[in-house]
Amino acid sequence: MSSPVETIVAVSTPPGRGGVGIVRLSGTDARRIAETVCGCRLQPRRARYRHFSDADGEVLDDGVALWFPAPASYSGEDVVELQGHGNPVLLDALVARCCALGARLARPGEFTERAFLNDRLDLAQAESVADLINASTATAARAAARAVQGELSTAVDNLATALTELRVHVESALDFPDEDIDFLAEEPVRRHMSAVVDQATQLLARAAAGARLHEGALVVLAGQPNVGKSSLLNTLASRDVAIVTDVPGTTRDVLRVALDIDGLAVELVDTAGLRDATDAVEREGVRRTREQLAQADAVLLVFDASVGVTDAERELAENCGDMPLAWIGNKSDLLAVNSEATSATVAVSALHGTGLAEVRTTIARLLGHDGAMKDGVVSARRRHVDALENATRLLQLAQTQLFAGVGGELVADDLRNAHASLESITGRFTADDLLGEIFSAFCIGK
Repeated sequence: MSSPVETIVAVSTPPGRGGVGIVRLSGTDARRIAETVCGCRLQPRRARYRHFSDADGEVLDDGVALWFPAPASYSGEDVVELQGHGNPVLLDALVARCCALGARLARPGEFTERAFLNDRLDLAQAESVADLINASTATAARAAARAVQGELSTAVDNLATALTELRVHVESALDFPDEDIDFLAEEPVRRHMSAVVDQATQLLARAAAGARLHEGALVVLAGQPNVGKSSLLNTLASRDVAIVTDVPGTTRDVLRVALDIDGLAVELVDTAGLRDATDAVEREGVRRTREQLAQADAVLLVFDASVGVTDAERELAENCGDMPLAWIGNKSDLLAVNSEATSATVAVSALHGTGLAEVRTTIARLLGHDGAMKDGVVSARRRHVDALENATRLLQLAQTQLFAGVGGELVADDLRNAHASLESITGRFTADDLLGEIFSAFCIGK
């Protein structure tokens, strides 16, 4: 790069011991520092096996040095990787040696931040790097990898392009207020507006599913005591997570198990049975159950199929409001599921392990992770979803005003604000404090 850039250094491999450990440098002096440590000249993108030495010439470690000249590097600056043995003591000594030669320790996410600032990645791609590192399922990892390649950015840019074309029509109509023709009332403009709203709505749905893929989902097992919630949890987890007895109220605390539901990371929570408990410990368990229900993405309402749905369980379902919910009729091996239960009831037997595949399919459906949606998911974060929700709301408002014949200035203002909201996703319009918040969540060496 033409102007000097402060050189940063960090260990870029995970903490702990391993076969290989990598120290990464980025900045104007990265090559000079690395060549001093290695005692040789480095050639672009050619691996050199060397001893890594301290100031007195004593060997710290031996390994491979790789230099990636600017701008064709990860950060867009001169980048060097020193690949040695994965011993934290050796890596720390190597980092200290680099600092003594003029580098400074990198802040969390600073390598990727520099890649963004040097136009190597847009903001959505940069965030996807962290998502790729932290992905908890293979499906989430693949979605994040596609996002790093620009899948979400391309979808947002396509929407922004369509919105720009629409704004041109609207702004042009405002520039000629004395014309006899009302350009905004013409059918092509209205069709264009509807198409943009539809495109935004579809992208929002895909991004919301992608955010859930990245963040995971919380699914709560709820119901009356002794209906088999803990047995169902153990069976789905394929291990004894919860204590199971015939005594109602055995579960006193919240128990959690991580499941991979067709590539979606799900935290399944077993809770205390909901009833008017007299025991202080059980009352606390019931309180925690209600707390989990308030945070849940979906609820599996478990009832005893040999008894049928009770009034208390119907009341619990009503209290869940619009939250995605499915009825799970456990102990179905004892009696057919009561006809009062909804047609969406899943009949299972935790004792015999029947109906579990349907339970998993039901969880995926409740979370919008069925096959049709899964194929169109783009990896996204809650920030992206919030921006798309705001943009979609403004576009729908602009559509309503346009169809109602409201002044074009209001339509233009809503479209302009929607455009700004879209641009905040990729970083074309982003506040500095938001950048700091985003990259502070990265690991040090990335």
